[in-house]
Amino acid sequence: MLSQNGALARLRCMITDTTTFNGLRPRLFSIAYRMLGVRADAEDVVQDAWLRWHGSAQEAVQSAEAWLVTITTRLAIDRLRGRLAERESYVGWWLPEPIVELDEHTPESHAELASEVSMAFLWVLERLSPEERAAFLMRQVFDHDYADVAAVLGKSEAACRQMVHRAQERVQQQKPRFDVSREQHQALLGRFIAAAQIGDRAAMKTMLTDDVQLVADGGGKVNSYLHILHGAGRVAGSFWSLEHQYPQQVVYRQARVNGGPGLVRYVNGKLESAQSLVIENDRIAAVLIVRNPDKLTGVPQTIF
Repeated sequence: MLSQNGALARLRCMITDTTTFNGLRPRLFSIAYRMLGVRADAEDVVQDAWLRWHGSAQEAVQSAEAWLVTITTRLAIDRLRGRLAERESYVGWWLPEPIVELDEHTPESHAELASEVSMAFLWVLERLSPEERAAFLMRQVFDHDYADVAAVLGKSEAACRQMVHRAQERVQQQKPRFDVSREQHQALLGRFIAAAQIGDRAAMKTMLTDDVQLVADGGGKVNSYLHILHGAGRVAGSFWSLEHQYPQQVVYRQARVNGGPGLVRYVNGKLESAQSLVIENDRIAAVLIVRNPDKLTGVPQTIF
């Protein structure tokens, strides 16, 4: 009877542990994804955090959330440090793995991913050191106080304040200057798609800002631009040239890419890229194109 009671107690404890962790899983994933920009890496970090949580002395933990956030952040920093050499040898520009929602009628199911997780935002974060990135995210996105940030990073509060300040200056320079409604996004993208699919370069230029930029990530797996394209003429020309090369074979679908406006492009019925767009004052100010097939496994591979 005693051993049976002990087994029941252990089972209840395991259920409680699992329930607690699963309740925090979306938050932990959003931390890891913002840190790493790759879904599989983020999921690996969350799984590692679960294994550590399951094997920990939980009776000594005052706050499960604080403990798990700390572990997840540290694991992500370690993984990010280990990936620096890989990034240095990466062919071309590195962009985050996009999270794509093609169903426009789907409610915002990724509440934790809806804010401050745009492709442009994550691309800016790539310019920060792992510690700067963690400090900025903890303070500015997840609203931790500096004492918590310092405890997680093992640095003084003053050092953390300085890191956050430097990161904020870099990020602020890249933020859109105007808010645009989702309905405006959809209308603009509809017009842009119509122009792109017939190769109307002049019409596309009117929908791009004069200083628009295009960044593409092929990862050395497929052909892609190795430099950033600047200016409405060159960016419109890139869309025109693809339609010119594959007449009537290029198809676009509107999508939510990392919670923001985006496109999925198919060529000859097969997935070619996922694109995140930055829109300012009803014009497209930046196009971030992911063509690396390793980052597109979560997107339908054929036209639908």
